[in-house]
Amino acid sequence: MYKNAAEAKDLVKGLKEKLAGVSDREVLVCPPFVYLAEVSREIKGSNINLGAQNMHWESKGAFTGEIAPAMLKDFECKYVIIGHSERRQYFAETDESVNKKAKAAFAAGIIPIVCVGETLEQREKNETFSVIEKQIKNGLAGLTKEQSEALVIAYEPVWAIGTGKTATPAQAQEVHAFIRKQYLQMYGANASEAARILYGGSVKPDNTAELMKQPDIDGGLVGGASLEADSFAKIVKY
Repeated sequence: MYKNAAEAKDLVKGLKEKLAGVSDREVLVCPPFVYLAEVSREIKGSNINLGAQNMHWESKGAFTGEIAPAMLKDFECKYVIIGHSERRQYFAETDESVNKKAKAAFAAGIIPIVCVGETLEQREKNETFSVIEKQIKNGLAGLTKEQSEALVIAYEPVWAIGTGKTATPAQAQEVHAFIRKQYLQMYGANASEAARILYGGSVKPDNTAELMKQPDIDGGLVGGASLEADSFAKIVKY
């Protein structure tokens, strides 16, 4: 929940300039709903894709304050973030609602970026793997072959978001490998290789290269460091 309309436009304008030559990796921005139109116009024809931060699972109805998948498609959203740790923490998002939203996103032609991750308390109790296993099994159940291969998963160690703490590359890799193994058991080798797993926990320009060297980390879900064009561009071009 950052930036006003002018600032959002300036940010993507700066990104367009700084990332103009980037063609070997995919870049997307996920502005608040109210700026989707503004940002969509600004990035048209560029190498930057558009995503949304959330959506409802119903296609329409009396759900005041919610946004339907087709509304996101109107602004050419290619992606939508689902089950972000803040949605789970503050807005009672569950694995069941995550599952419904993921399927609804696919049905609307939008690729879901499904977030999983443990809190500090869960990590200290050695519950990391059991928490994430449950989130994967329940949140990602019932996908088709095509959906399972197109899905993007984001691992967010909740204890490393906005705290300045970052999982070490080894810690992040350990969990990413676990996620891929769970996914392999659910959907087979093709899906586990094709699905991208992003790391999202205080990703910054100075730690991106080490994180991206890890075999099971396919990209980053960037928070605070994406609010300035310079720092976000450095992360993309690590």
